[in-house]
Amino acid sequence: MQHAADWIARCLGHEFREPALLETALTHRSAGGRNYERLEFLGDAVLNCVVAVMLFREYPEAEEGELSRFRATLVNEGTLAEIGAGLDLGRWLRLGGGELKSGGHRRTSTLADALEGLLGAIYLDGGFAAASAAIERLYASRLGALPSAAELKDPKTRLQEYLQGHGHPLPRYAVLRVSGEPHEQRFVVSCTVTALGLAAEGEGGSRRKAEQEAAQRVLEAALGG
Repeated sequence: MQHAADWIARCLGHEFREPALLETALTHRSAGGRNYERLEFLGDAVLNCVVAVMLFREYPEAEEGELSRFRATLVNEGTLAEIGAGLDLGRWLRLGGGELKSGGHRRTSTLADALEGLLGAIYLDGGFAAASAAIERLYASRLGALPSAAELKDPKTRLQEYLQGHGHPLPRYAVLRVSGEPHEQRFVVSCTVTALGLAAEGEGGSRRKAEQEAAQRVLEAALGG
């Protein structure tokens, strides 16, 4: 665990006073015993708070909705997993045999959850200031690289605003097919804009994702993309 502590100090600038906290933060539930799930709950709350403050300061002219979209982009599972992978977090996780063999240390959800667990542990070990410093260290470069608030709107919202701005009725969405086992379903959804004579299909692991993909395709067609 000393090597893990050195890694944390190097990457996040925090030296753990309670090694047991760090051990818990790096333990997946498949390994048995105390794991990072409770710490994950705490880390998620601290992360959202610190990122909100960072955005509030960085974008003084941004409205509430824009700040919310910025935050959603920075703290979603994909971004957290990307940060975790960049830290080589998976290398330090303690996993059960089955989870390890299935590549759990590279799994997006595992990396994202473990990173939040680690931030929760830093908060408990060093307080809010320590957690805030670690988060700012992780996110400093990402803040300035954010796309515009308009670009961060999801495709369904952008399509709706486009149609309303041109005086057209809203699109119609319909589920065409659902396949797969209950826990791994795939949805195929259509998006139709009768006024423009446009229709497209989208596919995803949830109805919402399929609708977003279909809306994106219709929007690209409407914009001549």
